[in-house]
Amino acid sequence: MNRSTSLSRRLMIGAGVFITAALVIAAVLISFVLHHFVQGQIDQRLDAHILFLSSMLDVDDSGNLRLAGSADGPPFDRRRHGWYWEISGPNNVLRSRSLDGTDLTPPDIHNRHPPPRRADDDPPPRNRPAPADGVGPDDRMLHFRILNVSVSGVPATIVASAPRDAVRGPMWQAMRTLALSLGVLGIALICAMLLQVRLGLRPLEQLRRAVADVRSGLRERVPDAQPSEVQPLAAELNALLEQNAANLERARKHVSNLAHGLKTPLATLAVALQKPTPGAEDLHDLVVLMDRRIRHHLGRARSAALGGPVRTRTAIAPRVADLVLVLGKVNADKAITFVNRIPPGLAVACEQQDVDEMLGNVLENAYSWCRSKVAVGSTQEGRSIILFVEDDGPGLSPEQMSQALQAGRRLDESAPGFGFGLSITRELAELYAGSLTLDQSSLGGLRVAIRLPSASLD
Repeated sequence: MNRSTSLSRRLMIGAGVFITAALVIAAVLISFVLHHFVQGQIDQRLDAHILFLSSMLDVDDSGNLRLAGSADGPPFDRRRHGWYWEISGPNNVLRSRSLDGTDLTPPDIHNRHPPPRRADDDPPPRNRPAPADGVGPDDRMLHFRILNVSVSGVPATIVASAPRDAVRGPMWQAMRTLALSLGVLGIALICAMLLQVRLGLRPLEQLRRAVADVRSGLRERVPDAQPSEVQPLAAELNALLEQNAANLERARKHVSNLAHGLKTPLATLAVALQKPTPGAEDLHDLVVLMDRRIRHHLGRARSAALGGPVRTRTAIAPRVADLVLVLGKVNADKAITFVNRIPPGLAVACEQQDVDEMLGNVLENAYSWCRSKVAVGSTQEGRSIILFVEDDGPGLSPEQMSQALQAGRRLDESAPGFGFGLSITRELAELYAGSLTLDQSSLGGLRVAIRLPSASLD
């Protein structure tokens, strides 16, 4: 099977690409949402602390900033841990205990102090802390929230920070869980896709088997009960099979009419020429030549008729039994022992009348030339079946074997017949892409092997 044109391969590649793209897009979107959510939680925590600091902020008589209470609750009580706050004013700076006396210098912290507000000015609009990222003490990456306020006319900047790892840590933990979940989901989707492709293409496999059954002669047509997408194809196949069957039947009738119209007068003429008359020998050779040419053209006509799909199936064992029954009665005076090694279920993809003619010719020769024993057997090689007929007669030399397959060539002129049996059998076998070979038999006589196509399924 060409994998590049496989429907299942195309469907699986298309679905795999779509599933992979969907999972990647989902992972990116979910990671963005998670990052936004975690960042929002950190910002809310820092903003809440800034609001808490601004509510406690006051100015003493000297214009210095001060806090009305302690603002070093968790997690701002842990030293050098990234959770810091700092309030800077014109005269002094207030720091969290976690800074341990170190300055906190966020980006653009300078020049953030708003100008002093006059008493008659309108109250300033309420603003929100601004985000910023930068390097803090100990070169740790920090995330800042910065708010400029004015306390009793004194400008101040409140800065609260959190370690950048406070965002990345939960993000990586969540992304690991997300990656595992998406991996399990991807495996489940791929399994579902494989199952869907298998179930979806099953009607095509069933249709293929039905066509193989038709080719092997097990059925005349493919079943009409098919899915709606496959039913038109099945209908066209059945119409094609019916048309081919009709054409084949007409061709067979023409071949049969031609055979009966020509062979019977030739046979009558050949019998008449057996009488000793002047010039009969030359006329007999002419009759043999005419018969050979007629058989040649009949073979071509039969080959054209059989050129379509093979739809026949002939069981071998019953045909051998019928032929042996007749030949046994004809040769009852010889007391011939017949050995049949044909399996009961063996069948070939050939017309019954052709099988009868091939086996009949070969068995008739075996019964005529054997001394007391004839054996029939078979072997199978791939999609071919080899039928062989053996006898314990005198046999043939290699030179005689090649001459015996020539049409009209009789090795024993005293025996009845015209010498066409083996040549006809070979021609019929070749019409089915088979062959006929002669060899020495293990019984001591001749072994005739006929190769024919098997009617069994793949």
